Amino acid sequence: MRSFLRPDDVRDLVTEQFGAARRPTALDRLAGGSKKGVYRLRLDDGTTAVLYVWAAGENYWPAAPTVPDDPFTDASGAELFAVNHSALTAAGVRVPRLLMLDRGGRHLPAEVALVEDMGAVKLETLMERDPAAAAAPLATLGDALRRMHTTPGRRYGRLNARGDASRTRPAEDVIVDRALAHLDAVATRDARLGEAHDRIAAHVRRLRGAVMARESYGLVHGELGPDHVLVTPAGEPVVIDFEGLTYFDVEWEHAWLQLRFGEAYPALRPVGLDPDRLELYRYAQVLSLIEGPLRIADTDFPGRRWMLDLAEWNIAKALAAA
Repeated sequence: MRSFLRPDDVRDLVTEQFGAARRPTALDRLAGGSKKGVYRLRLDDGTTAVLYVWAAGENYWPAAPTVPDDPFTDASGAELFAVNHSALTAAGVRVPRLLMLDRGGRHLPAEVALVEDMGAVKLETLMERDPAAAAAPLATLGDALRRMHTTPGRRYGRLNARGDASRTRPAEDVIVDRALAHLDAVATRDARLGEAHDRIAAHVRRLRGAVMARESYGLVHGELGPDHVLVTPAGEPVVIDFEGLTYFDVEWEHAWLQLRFGEAYPALRPVGLDPDRLELYRYAQVLSLIEGPLRIADTDFPGRRWMLDLAEWNIAKALAAA
C-alpha cells in the first residue's frame, strides 16, 4: 500500500514559506498524477497552493527499455520543472507562478515545488460542458502554442540537455526506433499484435520513407491535452504538467493535439505542418498509447481499467492502419 503525505508532513515547509503564524489544515492529493504527486495545500486562513512532489512512492510507472536519445523518455523531476517553467514564461505562455523549489530535501525526502493554485477548472471540462465558454481560452491557447512552436532550437532535445550537438541523428529516426520498441514490447502481450508485428513494423518504415530531411525544431509540450490546461475565472488558460517540454518537430505536438482536442483542434489555429511527418508521428503515438497503458496497468495505478480500455482502442487503430 502506498502512503501519501499528510498535513503534518509539510508544517516546516509552510512555516518557512508563509510564516510561523500559518498552519496547514488539509493536504488533498489530486487525481491524475502518475509520475509525481500533486497536492492541494489548504492553510488556516483559507488560502491554498499546489505542491508537486517527485518521489519514488508517487511514481506509478515501472521501468521499460528506452531509446537512448528519445527526449520524451522519463521526463520528470524538479530540475526539468524549473528549467521548463522559465522557458515557457519567457515565451509568454501562462504557467502557475513558482513560489518555492526544493531539490535538496530540506523539508521532505523528495524534490518538491510549490506553485500558485490555479483552481480546478480544466479546459477539458469546459469543452465538454460549455463549448461557447471554451472558445476564448482555446484561441488564447492557440496563440501561446504558436509562440512556443516558433521558438527555434538549434537541435532537438530537453532544455537541460548537455552533450555534443553533432551527434544528434534525424528526429524522425528516433521516433521510428521508439515506435518499433513499443511494438516489440506489446507484441509479446497481445496475440493480435504478435501476429501483425511484421506488418506493423513495415508500415512504420513506409511512413518513415516518405519523410523528407529537415532540421527545424520548436518548443513543444510533449503531451498537451485539454486536461493539462487549467482555466482561471477570468478565462485565462494556464499550462501545467510541462516537465516533458523539449525542442522537437512541431508535428509531434500536433499529432497529439489533433488526438486530444478532436473537433476543437482547428480553434487552435495551428502553424503549417509537414503531412508526411505528421502521419508518421501520429502512428507512432498510437503504438505508444498501447505500450504505456499496458505497462502502467500492471501496477497499482488506480485508473487501471481506463488504461486497458485506452490500449484496446489503440490496438484497433494500429491494426486497421497497417
